[in-house]
Order: sequence, then structure tokens, then C-alpha cells
Amino acid sequence: MFEKLQEKVKSTLSNIFKDEPEKVFPAGPYIGSIDNGTSSTRFILFDTKGNIVTSSQSEFPQYYPNAGWTEHDLDEIYEYTVKCIENVCAELEDNGISPSEIKAIGITNQRETTCVWDKETGKPLHKAIVWLDVRTRELVQELINKTESKDAKHFSKKCGLPLSTYFSAVKLKWLLNNVPQVEEAHKDNRLMFGTKLTGGVHATDVTNASRTMLMNLETLQWDEEICQFFEINKSCLPAIKSSSEVYGNVVAGPLEGVPISGILGDQQSALVGQLCFKQGQLKNTYGTGCFMLCNTGSKPVVSTHGLLTTVGYKLGPEAECKYALEGSIATAGASVKWLRDNMGIIGKASEVGEFAQKVDNTGGVYFVPAFSGLFAPHWRDDARGTIVGITQYTTKEHICRATLEAVSFQTKDIMDSMEIDSGYPINLLRVDGGMTMSDQLMQIQADIAGVEIDRPSMLETTALGAALAAGRAVGLFEDLEKFETEASVSKFKPQISAEQRQEMTKGWKKALEKSMGWV
Repeated sequence: MFEKLQEKVKSTLSNIFKDEPEKVFPAGPYIGSIDNGTSSTRFILFDTKGNIVTSSQSEFPQYYPNAGWTEHDLDEIYEYTVKCIENVCAELEDNGISPSEIKAIGITNQRETTCVWDKETGKPLHKAIVWLDVRTRELVQELINKTESKDAKHFSKKCGLPLSTYFSAVKLKWLLNNVPQVEEAHKDNRLMFGTKLTGGVHATDVTNASRTMLMNLETLQWDEEICQFFEINKSCLPAIKSSSEVYGNVVAGPLEGVPISGILGDQQSALVGQLCFKQGQLKNTYGTGCFMLCNTGSKPVVSTHGLLTTVGYKLGPEAECKYALEGSIATAGASVKWLRDNMGIIGKASEVGEFAQKVDNTGGVYFVPAFSGLFAPHWRDDARGTIVGITQYTTKEHICRATLEAVSFQTKDIMDSMEIDSGYPINLLRVDGGMTMSDQLMQIQADIAGVEIDRPSMLETTALGAALAAGRAVGLFEDLEKFETEASVSKFKPQISAEQRQEMTKGWKKALEKSMGWV
């Protein structure tokens, strides 16, 4: 009788404390993707069907030495990246799988973030200046005045970009002007701009190079005239390669010998990961900022409505280069972080959607999160964050909803310009990024944009793009344009009238005007 009682107790306890189901790893080969974002680094493992096998992620510190300045410690990012790789390899081995099943590695990274190294020591000469940093505001005006046309778009026909605090050539120029050790290394031909790969290979791909202002979009090489204008020696610049080829092999650690064979700037990587291989297809990534890219085909399209012309991808040394129009928003997810960390309105990021859902509208409140100025299509570095329309009726729920609407209104501003410049009508927007996990945001976006929003169940499309490029280079994929993922898609369709949308947009435009001219 006692034995039967023991069995019954054991059975009851096992039902209460059920073990987590064992993780089942799909068969190899695998492709690793290093995703170095603005606030974290990750190593994500994919199988050849585009499914995530496993991953490891680490947040890294942000440094704010002055108002509007943002920096990263390069040694810290490297250490966190190595740790993520080691974690993934250890998990594979714990499950009886050899890391040798990882056949290639792709890298996707912050694009305009500016890194400088000493060629001889391999050590950083300064902390990385992050893409959203605005310390170069006065320098930008000096550079504009230095051009013959006195126009921020002086080099746009060549490089696709205006003179702005955003792009890395201006940040590099600031380092040369203000950091003696960087200036000295430049004079001695010891300076390396960008990142070094595989123990000394100094290379980048066309998508990253196209975000510096220094690359000619037609030749896909560093432009002599622009380099001279910025007084930058081409000797410090990395070799420009395609987005999909073997750049070198890992020289140490559990993945020693594995080829690094794919590199894409993060937003172009998401364009590939969203399989936007046809002209007119576009995606929007919702992260710290927001970035919309539209595939414009084999010829660069010069924007007349505040967008950027950039390289979309070049999937192989002999492959045709594909171009894109881009609209960039400086502050999207960062505004939610501000509500949480600076204002204490929410305790965790997910609460912004929960609170926003409790009200049907913002009660007349508009939030323009122009913490670092306004990027596309306005390009106003004199704008600053503004909340208008507050009354005694206003609650934190209204502020939270206004935050999500701000992301959606900024996206709609870019969509309007994208439709005109590209010549393609927009009736579908593919989305990805951490913020898209909020159903509330996605529905608000569909209502404000007036188009269908498609969200894949696998949101790591940025990492997937680099993995696809890396896999292609080592023969794991024959034709990426025929590649199909197994991810399902959630669709969000507009639920408000055109009249409601128009009225809301009118209020947004008034709020935008209020945010400008503060600096």
C-alpha cells in the first residue's frame, strides 16, 4: 500500500512540475549570423530553411559623454560577441552536435556608427561614435559652407546622401579634427576606419560603404573628389567587396576556420531577410530607430522628397548591384525606452502597448520624439522632442498611445515620399524588428498608413539576411530569389475611415511644426 501511495504522489508531483520540453535541433548544416545592433549583440544560428536553431544575446553599455552624444566601447562589443558565439557553441555540444555543423558566418551591423583603429596595435583609438550622435552639428554647417553650391545635397548625385550628422564621413572628420591620436595615426598611415575582420583583413561591403558618403554609387568605389573634400586619406579606408563572398576565416575560438562570407548593413540585411528582391517591394524595421527601404532595381534613383539613395545589396562579386531608396527615423523604440528609463511612465517596454490599448485615442495629445532632430523626410537637426495638446484630461495611457502613434506617423511621412520617388504605389508594408511584437502598434500603423501591414512570425529578418548572404557564398543556396521561409505572416488591415486618418494627420503636422527650430 505504501508503494502505491509513493507512486501516486510521484505521479501528482510530475504533473505539477512538468519538465520543459527538450529542445529539438533540426539537422545541419547551420549558418551563423552576428547581429551587432545599437544596444545589443547577438549570435543567431539558422538552418538552411531560414529557421532559428538557437541564439545568444547580450546587451552592452551606452555612453553619453555630453547631451546628444552617444558612444560604444568597441572592446566591450567584441567581448560580448565572442561570449555569444561561445554560448551557442556550448549549447550545441551539450546536445551532442559539433560546432563544425556551422558552415558559414554572416555579419550585420550598425551602418553609420564610426570606428577607428590603429593598424599596428589593432586597438581602438576612440570609442565608436554611434549613428544617432549629433555632436557634428556645427561641423556639418561648416562643411556645407565649404561646398561650391552651399547646399547640403552637394554630393548627393554621387553618393546618394546629404551632408548630415547621420553619416560616418562627417563623424570621421570630427575625430580627425578633435582627437590628436586619431589625427596622428592618419598622418602616419596607421589609421583604420571601419572594422577589421579575421585577424587583419580590412574590408567592408557595398551596403556599409554606401552609408559613409565616401563611396560613388555608380563605380562602387571610394570617390577621390569626396575623399579630398573631407581630407581623408583613402589608405585608411577598407576594401569594398560584395555582400556575399568569402572575406576570410575565423582565426580562433570554437569556430576557427569557419568562413566569414556575408556582410550587410543592418537595414539592407533586413531587406534581403524580408526577401524584397523585386522592384517596388519594401520593408520597415522598427528598432531603436525606424528604417524603410524600397528596392528600386539596378539603377540608383535620386530622391526629390527627402529620402536617401543607397545600395540595397550585391549578392556576389559578379552579381548585379541592386539599389534602394531609404527613409530613416532617428527615434522609434528609443522613445519607449525614454518613457521607461527617463520618465518612469512604464515599468517595462511591453507595457506601452498595454496602456495604449486602454484608450481609443490620445485625447488630442501628439508626441514628436525628435531627441536627435528629425531625419527623413524632414532633415531638421534643429528639431527637439515635443509633447503638445496636454490637458488635465491627459493620462499616461494617452502618452503611451501618442508614443506608438508617433512611430506610425513618422513611418507614414516616409511612405508618402517613397511612393512619389519610387513611382510604385504602396499597398503593402512588410515589417520586422522588436517593436512589431506589439499588435497594438501594428494596428495603429495600419490605420495611420492606410495600407496592409504584414508581420512574419520569425522577426529576426535582419540576422536572416546576413545568414542568407553568407550561405549563398559557400554554396548552400543556389538562387536566393527563389528562397522561401517557413515563417507564417500576421496581417493587419486599416480599421478607420479616410476622414479620421486625414484629421489625425493634420494634428501630427501641426505638432511637427512645433518641434522645429528649437536649437
